[in-house]
Amino acid sequence: MKVSAIPAPLPDTLADGVFPAGCPSRTVLDHITSKWGVLILLSLSEGEQRWSELRRRADGISEKMLAQTLKTLEKDGLVRRDAQPVIPPRVDYSLTERGRELAALLIPLVTWAFDNAEAIIGGEG
Repeated sequence: MKVSAIPAPLPDTLADGVFPAGCPSRTVLDHITSKWGVLILLSLSEGEQRWSELRRRADGISEKMLAQTLKTLEKDGLVRRDAQPVIPPRVDYSLTERGRELAALLIPLVTWAFDNAEAIIGGEG
C-alpha cells in the first residue's frame, strides 16, 4: 500500500505545529503505541482470546507486562475483560467498539512496518 500524502489534516489544536505537553492524547498515544499495546490490540482484532493465547501471540511478553498492558487498555476503554464464574477460572479478552475502531487504523501501520522493516533495519531505508 503506497500513500502519497497525509490523508487528513492535523486537528485544529495542532495547527501551529505544537504538541502540548499536557494534552491527554499524548497519554493515549503512549498506551496504544507501546510495544505491547499494539501487539495486544492487533491480536484481539482477530476476536476474543484468553490470557494464554495473548501471551503466546505476543511472543516475549512477560506475565507482568501482559497484565499491565491489558489493565491499561481496559481502563482506556479499548479492551473488555470478561471473567467467567467457572472452575477453573476463565477470563476472555476482546476489543470494545472503540478498540475495534483503533485496531482498524493500526493494521495499515503495522502492515507498513512489516513490509518495510527489512529495508529500514537493513540500512536501505
